[in-house]
Amino acid sequence: MPQEPVTVWERPERGARGPAPERSRAQITAAAIELADAEGLAAVSMRQVAVKLATGPASLYRYLADRDELFDLMADAVAAEVDLTAPLTGDPVEDLLVLALQSKEVHLRHPWLLDIPTEPLRLGPNGLDYLERALRALAPAPLSEQSKLETIGLLNALVTQFARAELHAQRSPTERQKAQATYLIKAAAEGRHPLVAQALAGQTASNADSRPQSHFAPLVRRVLVGLTS
Repeated sequence: MPQEPVTVWERPERGARGPAPERSRAQITAAAIELADAEGLAAVSMRQVAVKLATGPASLYRYLADRDELFDLMADAVAAEVDLTAPLTGDPVEDLLVLALQSKEVHLRHPWLLDIPTEPLRLGPNGLDYLERALRALAPAPLSEQSKLETIGLLNALVTQFARAELHAQRSPTERQKAQATYLIKAAAEGRHPLVAQALAGQTASNADSRPQSHFAPLVRRVLVGLTS
């Protein structure tokens, strides 16, 4: 009978037999995160992590089945950077906004998070703590359990989208952004797109090129008000 698949969280860190481990999963995870922070997720391979730890790549497979499990460990480790200890206010919108703001900052500190393949069930212990906190924040809202999960999923999608936009804005040349904003305003004023022109009325190249971070909290608050009412 084939064995049931198990996650990295369900397997013991070291087997009952064999030599004592030279490394720990925590050390391997920290080395991988350091690599990813410096060079991006593409730089994280079992070989490169092994080099950083001054060991052989084969030795890492005593702790992990594959690179996907390493991604699981990395994502869960940085999820612990969100502070879940502050008392909840009882206002689902404001309590979720606090979580969203912190989560976005984690993504900005660790941009490689945006490159980890999206899996709805990629949750380790810290990720489960975050989900529990979000559900607790949503407890006063008149929503079904499924709707609560969907709300959290949408909130996470907004976090990643805005984090991606902020990182792009940091990298993009300012002059290019100004030129794009100027083009948009001029093109809208030509008369072929009256609704766009109406939406952009009063905009200038300087304020049309506003930073995405200035829109995050107001937009998330409006979305959450609509979802939780």
